[in-house]
Amino acid sequence: MSHLFKDKPLGHSNETLIRMPVYPNYDFASPLLRPLRVYRTPTSEKPLRNYCCRMSESGLRPLTYIPQSERTERQPTPALTPSLQRSLTSTAASKVKKALGMKSAKKRGADSVNQGRVKRAVTTGELVRVQMRVTEQTDSRIRRALLRIASGQLGKRIESMVLPLELLQQLKSSDFPNQQEYEAWKRRHFKLLEAGLLLHPHLPLDNTNSAPQRFRQIIHGALERPLETGKNSESMQVLRNAVMSLACRSLDGSVSEKCHWADGLPLNLRIYQMLLEACFDVNEETSVIEEVDEVLELIKKTWGILGIDQMLHNLCFCWILFHRYVATGQVENDLIYAANNLLVEVEKDAKATKDADYSQILSSILSTMLGWAEKKLLAYHDTFQTDNIDSMQSVVSVGILAAKMLVEDVSQEYPRKKKEVNVARDRVDSYIRSSLQIAFAQKLKKVKSSKRSSKSQQSHLPLLSILAQDASDLAFDEKVKFSPILKRWHPLAAGTAVATLHSCYGNELKQFVSGISELTPDAIQVLLAADRLEKNLVQIAVEDSVDSEDGGKSIIREMPPYEAEAVIANLVKSWISTRVDRLKEWVYRNLQLEVWNPRANKERFAPSAVEVLQIVEETLEAFFMLPIPSHLVLLPELLAGLDACLQQYILKAKSGCGSRNTFIPTLPALTRCATGSKFGVFKRKEKLQIAQKRKSQVGTVNGDNSFGIPQLCCRVNTFQHIRTELEVLEKRIVNHIRNSRSTHADNIVNEMEKKFQLSASACVEGIQQLCEAAAYKVIFHDLSHVLWDGLYVGEVSSSWIEPFLQELEHYLEIISSTVHDRVRTRAITDIMKASFEGFLLVLLAGGPSRAFTLKDSEILKEDFKFLMDLFWSNGDGLPTELIDKYSTLVKRVLPLYHNDTENLIEQFKHLTLESYGSSAKSRLPLPPTSGQWSPTEPNTVLRVLCYRSDEIAAKFLKKTYNLPKKL
Repeated sequence: MSHLFKDKPLGHSNETLIRMPVYPNYDFASPLLRPLRVYRTPTSEKPLRNYCCRMSESGLRPLTYIPQSERTERQPTPALTPSLQRSLTSTAASKVKKALGMKSAKKRGADSVNQGRVKRAVTTGELVRVQMRVTEQTDSRIRRALLRIASGQLGKRIESMVLPLELLQQLKSSDFPNQQEYEAWKRRHFKLLEAGLLLHPHLPLDNTNSAPQRFRQIIHGALERPLETGKNSESMQVLRNAVMSLACRSLDGSVSEKCHWADGLPLNLRIYQMLLEACFDVNEETSVIEEVDEVLELIKKTWGILGIDQMLHNLCFCWILFHRYVATGQVENDLIYAANNLLVEVEKDAKATKDADYSQILSSILSTMLGWAEKKLLAYHDTFQTDNIDSMQSVVSVGILAAKMLVEDVSQEYPRKKKEVNVARDRVDSYIRSSLQIAFAQKLKKVKSSKRSSKSQQSHLPLLSILAQDASDLAFDEKVKFSPILKRWHPLAAGTAVATLHSCYGNELKQFVSGISELTPDAIQVLLAADRLEKNLVQIAVEDSVDSEDGGKSIIREMPPYEAEAVIANLVKSWISTRVDRLKEWVYRNLQLEVWNPRANKERFAPSAVEVLQIVEETLEAFFMLPIPSHLVLLPELLAGLDACLQQYILKAKSGCGSRNTFIPTLPALTRCATGSKFGVFKRKEKLQIAQKRKSQVGTVNGDNSFGIPQLCCRVNTFQHIRTELEVLEKRIVNHIRNSRSTHADNIVNEMEKKFQLSASACVEGIQQLCEAAAYKVIFHDLSHVLWDGLYVGEVSSSWIEPFLQELEHYLEIISSTVHDRVRTRAITDIMKASFEGFLLVLLAGGPSRAFTLKDSEILKEDFKFLMDLFWSNGDGLPTELIDKYSTLVKRVLPLYHNDTENLIEQFKHLTLESYGSSAKSRLPLPPTSGQWSPTEPNTVLRVLCYRSDEIAAKFLKKTYNLPKKL
């Protein structure tokens, strides 16, 4: 619009002017002057200034208006005449200002008055002259002309005159400083007549009428060469006839008493705009004068000449107030506030009229206002700061009212949208989203630039972490500063703002997450920052929608969760999986290299166990050092993975070590003793052959040294060490949980129970299995030559238990010195159990090479006592209670060897009949070998008979079961 408000240069003049500051140049295209072709020339505007104020009062001096550009080209303003230095009498507060919501002028001290300040004139007309910066010379000339006109046309109303025509006739060259200025003045008046009667007439011109063409020729001729305008000149009469024929036209074709020379659109609006400019203080461009009521009353008397009504007045005054606010740097909020209040009245007018011309002007003004307002509101974060936030509500209101009227009242512009949408809410919604998007983009650009160049403390933070904080600050700033203003038109203003920010940041976060392949500190920081931002945004949205119809569901639907915690959880799970997989590979690789040497360290456990536990501990520490909120949620998954790895280590470590059944020899078939057999005369070579044969029957394991007794003890120690360290790790985990500041830490600790349940159980089972395997290996494998293959073979009296005890003692010393203190008792106990079981097997399943007489029972009893004493070791060995517990079975079976054969046979028959009932009376069945030895178990008693070197026993067995004498 700038070209509409630039003052046009008028050429050199000696007239006295008042200098006025030049407004900023705003590129507005005036909606009041489209299309006002007459003002394309710089010399055509001056005549308008000569009739703007007194044309309704023929007895008053007319006032004129001096454009700003003309002021800048004039000489400095001389001192005003005394007649202008008198002030008007004080009046009551302005009703117009009060109605428009404007403040009264502030009181100023004498020191604040500028040296050249204009004081108030004595009359309203004089005030308007001063306000419009019309010199007294020009005013005096016009006044003289009007007096001549009045004297020549007494009683004639000014509306029945064409004032420019009368002035052309009355003013002579002698009224001007020189002929050149006089001719310029006439040309301007000819142009004004052309504008009012040809270019912008009140009624459309009739192309069939020759009057317009004749008048056009006269004007063009007058512009090319001077035209005589004297009262009695022929050229003046021709001009008057042509002007009056055009000015006095009416719709019905009759001659109108009223002359229409200044009421055609948009010329009349331009003249009226110039009049309204007089409402602004000549010395303070942003202030409306206190006498605005009187000035407007005077201006309204021109409505008849200019064709203005209340609706056009409201529209023009609204535009003038709005434009003055824009043109003076938007520093006086009173102006935009008043323009907004007047726009409310314009809205009422728009609904009450269907006039096409009015609608066209209204549409043009509203479009300009809306364009200006939206330019500011679509980026209101840049537009409104602390110093001008007070004007925001008025600017929004102007934009909303303009948009609403364009949709609802100027339907030809928005025919399809008319009354179909909530204009106010939709416009504010677009302002919020646009401005937040722009503000976010600026923050992003700033952060990127800062990251590239800054060495500040924040430079080490990931870009999106900083951006999340900036977005959060932006959201809270929006909530406090802007949302309370915008909520008037949009009930979910804050919610819409945070939803926009959520979307903007979400787009950046989505790109970031798509590029994450593993858990990194930067990734965690960004995701945690995103989570904090989202919680802040959601909280604002929830608070903002408390009173909404849907409870804010529509806004929340616009905010699909970032799921930052889920992304973190997935990354941590991937991290856990990677660590666990590495540990599994390590276990597999290092166990293959482990030699289980008890001398590898002072504690006599495997070095690989130290390493695997160290890896587990480091993994746990690294996990709890991750800056994530979901430690307690993901901890079970990590523990399960580590637990499985440790379990795998234990299972692989004990794999191939054997068990009790691995070393227990296969029991030989039952035989009967031959009467008078002399096993004692067996040759040594035969005994060795028997021993070798027996060894081949004994279960064996891999001949690798890694499965020797020291190596098995090393494994047991390793399992015990792991078991102990797991308890330490569990305590550390509990401390980490309690240090997590979780309100449910104790409950979580209680719910988790044992943290390494699989590996702890595997340790217990492994220790049990290996202690038992070591014991049976010692008894039935390593000492088989002195027990299974040597003890009581041949004559009992010549093969006592002493050799077995000596070698067993040596093994006990090895195991006692190698195995861990906390496992030693168990290991020795298992050896004792195995030796007791081996002793019984020799007696009950030793094969045909063994036979016992009734007298041997004492030797057997004494030998078993020696065996128990070895484990008691004069009180330094196993507790008596423990020895008694596991020796009970042997002690119960040994008395069978003291019974005579007849009693044994009777006992056997009795027990068999009890087991099988009456079916056993005809023929005693052969009781199966259950391995559960007992003096009350038929198979046990039968085996004592089988190894009884006695003819009665042999005959009974031969008769009853036809048992052979040898295998």
